[in-house]
Amino acid sequence: MEDTIHDLMEQAEDLPGGAAKLAILEEAARLADTSGLQELAYEIRGEILECAIFNGYPLKALVAFSWQLGRFDQNPEEYDADTLLWNYKWILGKVCSFFNIPRAQIEDLAEDMRKRYAEYGYNERPYYYYKFRIAMDMGELDEARRYLDTFRQIESDNMSDCEACEQSQMVRFYYLTGEDEQALAVAKPILSGRMRCAEVPHVTLSQVLLPLYRQGEVEQAKEQHRKGYRLVRDDRDFLKTIAEHIEYLTIANPVEGIGVVERHLHMALDYESGLEQMYFYAAMAGLLQKLDASRKLRLMRMPATLEWGKEERTLEEIIAYFRPLAESAATTFDRRNGNTFYSDWIGRILQTA
Repeated sequence: MEDTIHDLMEQAEDLPGGAAKLAILEEAARLADTSGLQELAYEIRGEILECAIFNGYPLKALVAFSWQLGRFDQNPEEYDADTLLWNYKWILGKVCSFFNIPRAQIEDLAEDMRKRYAEYGYNERPYYYYKFRIAMDMGELDEARRYLDTFRQIESDNMSDCEACEQSQMVRFYYLTGEDEQALAVAKPILSGRMRCAEVPHVTLSQVLLPLYRQGEVEQAKEQHRKGYRLVRDDRDFLKTIAEHIEYLTIANPVEGIGVVERHLHMALDYESGLEQMYFYAAMAGLLQKLDASRKLRLMRMPATLEWGKEERTLEEIIAYFRPLAESAATTFDRRNGNTFYSDWIGRILQTA
């Protein structure tokens, strides 16, 4: 059986990240579990976690990490603590995306990571940095500002995120607060290419588009959209980033935006994260409202996987289908978070479309 498992792992290694690779890894994990090969099962969960977290399957990542964490706590000497601690950050970066994970549980996870980092001699910069990110995900921007000031005062260590990632999250903060000049100032080292990593500038460029446009830098916004969308268009992990490109196109070039919606709607329909899905549906509804009002387009191609969309649908019908899904998701997240951040955000999108 062990040979069969290793064969499956080799098959997965030859595949690009995505559903097919995850399916093979999950079968390998199942066989390892049934064979009692716990160390091998742990290794495979690590492969599942990394593949899932970077290819748009955050729920699978959470499940795999939870399994690893339980196994690690039973026999910590058997496994690499540093890898587990590093991956803990990936989980905190995604955990707010699921409305059925209570706020108290999210806070407990952050405190658990803080405790574990201290036990292994790491400082609190990653803890406060992820509290900053969680506060943004929760729509608590005043709280996020406090955590931003705190984490920047603590020296980086080996568990800190890279400089480009941290800088990009600061751009995101000022994008969310509407501080356009500050967002663009913080984005400068990323836009110049001085700071970059596997996901930067990918996730950053979509968040300078509206600030640039509002500052009158229309051609620069157009160029950053072109560059940024090309980086993310073939990767389902960037669904929220793609939604931000659609939000920009609603203002700048709604006719171009319809092609982006048609290209990615199938991805949003089966996305595991309700938060990213909500972003896409809201941006899509705003774009379609703009086009419907202008009478520039009356119909749109729908994915074959959507039974409702197999009949020809007008933009008005499509808006009526997807807008309530976005609004309902926003209400659910706001109820969990204890504010009206997402409902207000969707309201602004639909009002200005």
